[in-house]
Amino acid sequence: MNSKVKGYICGILAAVSYGTNPLGALNLYADGMNTNSVIFYRYALATTILAVILAVQRKSFAVTRREFTVLTVLGALMAASSLTLFASFNFMDAGIASTILFVYPVMVAVIMAVFFKEKVTAITVISITMALSGISLLYKGGDGATLSVIGVLLVVASSLTYAVYIVVVNKSSLRMSSIKLTFYVLLIGTFFIISYSFLGKGAQLQPLTTMHELTYALVLAVFPTIISLILMVVAVHNVGSTPTAVMGALEPITAVCIGVFVFNEEFTMRLACGCVLILVAVILIVAGKTLPTQHFTYVFSALGRKMKKKWRWKG
Repeated sequence: MNSKVKGYICGILAAVSYGTNPLGALNLYADGMNTNSVIFYRYALATTILAVILAVQRKSFAVTRREFTVLTVLGALMAASSLTLFASFNFMDAGIASTILFVYPVMVAVIMAVFFKEKVTAITVISITMALSGISLLYKGGDGATLSVIGVLLVVASSLTYAVYIVVVNKSSLRMSSIKLTFYVLLIGTFFIISYSFLGKGAQLQPLTTMHELTYALVLAVFPTIISLILMVVAVHNVGSTPTAVMGALEPITAVCIGVFVFNEEFTMRLACGCVLILVAVILIVAGKTLPTQHFTYVFSALGRKMKKKWRWKG
């Protein structure tokens, strides 16, 4: 198989597998399991699987004190992002929550511009505007009732902490495989989840009592975590980071599809427009890193000329 074809297939499957987050979480919620327990089993099972992978590959588990400090920060950010996202599922539809979450690339661009003086292009401004417009469309459901403010704030918090996580990974000097990095992030995140279970109200860890619950806990650990990670690495190695990130736009689409077809969540034209605006915003801001602004100007100018000629012909 051609390496680029392999990369694109892996990128698509990585995005689709990550979008299955609600499939495991909502079924565990339906069994009465709290958010903290759902995250704990996702992290603990994924960490165990990653440890086995590293051991089979005979990779070193050793890290320096400085690396451990950075990994601890990353683990805390990842735990916070996961807790807030999964908690939002209790206040709003999973598909909508996962779609709002996907504005994190826009947040990354803002953080890079403000704190690292990265140039803000016209494409970045357009993307941010479109993303905010999309979120405003998602604010009202099909029955006219506003979405939970708490739910929206939880998703935004999840998106922000994940954006900071990405920036820290990019700006830190960690030199290790993505599997090893993710192993330690999830391992440390697991300890944060355990600690939170003693402090948070209603956050006590609950046991998995049925095979049904164990199955969906494994779904969370395997599909949106392990499989997504491994396939994403393969995609980046074969087609590059930007095309892989663009294919990540399938993540919220997968989540919305699961919400509609599996959990019978309502999907209206207003919500569809909001999803489209957010996805286009993210695609623009990611593609804009490699496509010069003049390319977009040329495309829009060409479209303008064609429309002008067509209008004159009709006249």
